[in-house]
Amino acid sequence: MKFFVDTADTAEIKELESTGLLDGVTTNPSLIAKSGRDFKEVIAEICAITQGDVSAEVAATDFDGMIKEAHVLRAIADNVVIKLPLTFDGLKACKQLTEEGTKTNVTLCFSANQALLAAKAGATYISPFIGRLDDLNIDGLELIREIRVIYDNYGFGTEILAASIRTANHVKDCALIGADVATVPPATLKGLVKHPLTDKGLDAFLADWAKTGQSVL
Repeated sequence: MKFFVDTADTAEIKELESTGLLDGVTTNPSLIAKSGRDFKEVIAEICAITQGDVSAEVAATDFDGMIKEAHVLRAIADNVVIKLPLTFDGLKACKQLTEEGTKTNVTLCFSANQALLAAKAGATYISPFIGRLDDLNIDGLELIREIRVIYDNYGFGTEILAASIRTANHVKDCALIGADVATVPPATLKGLVKHPLTDKGLDAFLADWAKTGQSVL
C-alpha cells in the first residue's frame, strides 16, 4: 500500500519525506485555506519536496473552467495530479485530461457506481471517503470492498485512494481489503508506528542496559 499525506503543511511533509514512508500528497481547498498561503505557491513547494504525486484540486465546477484551471495547475510541476469533483462535468474533464496525458484524482466518491464511472472516464485515482460515510452510520469500508471487486472484475487500472481516514484501524482494514493508497493526516501516519507493548518493551530494554553501566560509544 502507498501512503499519501493529506495536508498543505510543508514542514510536516518535509519531515515525513525524510522517513522514506511518503509516496505522495493530497491537498484540497480547505487545507490550502488553513495554511493561509498562496495556492499555487504551496503546490509548487510541495512538489519540490516530494517526487510522489501531488493532488491539486480545481475550484471551478463547470467543464470549461476545470480544464482551464487544470492546464494552469499541471504547469506547476511534473508530479501534479489534477483533483476533480465526482460530478458529470468532473467526469468529462477527467476523460479529456486523461487523453492529454494528465493524471487525475476524482474525489468526493460515496458510492460504487460513482467509482465505476470514474474508472470508465480514465481516472488515475478514485477517492472514496470512508470517515464521512461512517459519520452517517454507513460502513465506509464496505464501499472500499465494493470498488475493489468491481475494479478487479473488469481490470480497471484506476487506483483506489482511501480518503477521510480517521483511525489506524481504517488504514489496516483498507490494506486488508486491497486499497492501493491511503491518504491520512500527518498525525495519523505517525501514529501507525505506536503500540503500547513496543513502548513497554523498549523501556524494559533500556532499564536493563542501564544496569550494565556500559556504553555503545
